[in-house]
Amino acid sequence: MFKQLLILILILVTVNVQAKELKIIDGDSFLLNGKEIRLEGIDAPEYQQQCYDVDDKPYDCGVLAYKALRRMIKNSVKCKHIKTDRYKRIVAVCYVGDECLNEKMVKDGWAVAYTYYTNDYIDAEKSAKSAKKGIWQGRFMRPDLFRALHRED
Repeated sequence: MFKQLLILILILVTVNVQAKELKIIDGDSFLLNGKEIRLEGIDAPEYQQQCYDVDDKPYDCGVLAYKALRRMIKNSVKCKHIKTDRYKRIVAVCYVGDECLNEKMVKDGWAVAYTYYTNDYIDAEKSAKSAKKGIWQGRFMRPDLFRALHRED
């Protein structure tokens, strides 16, 4: 009985982590209390990535995605640990209040649905695309392709 109670407590601690120490890395990842969190099911432009607006002018969409996530989180975030990835990051669905950050980043156009892992954010992406929000205002390279083309050997 004691062992089961201890396991339950450990599960609850890992599922709902409150921000004490927070540092945004980019539009889909951050450090929370010393642990790297990767938002599950989304992919934001890389920090150094550029996109093109409706007038075909380049802009720093990676920096804007970073700023959007920073603005959304501020200092209050709860995350549900889904899994740990091959880079030892916690892959999570995170919330500010009742709002899902993963979905909001996609719906606001600062990330795409990462359908390789889940289909949870396809509708949010369709909404952002039809409203021409964020990166959908012009043209951009999908973040996974950008990473592949800029990967160091």
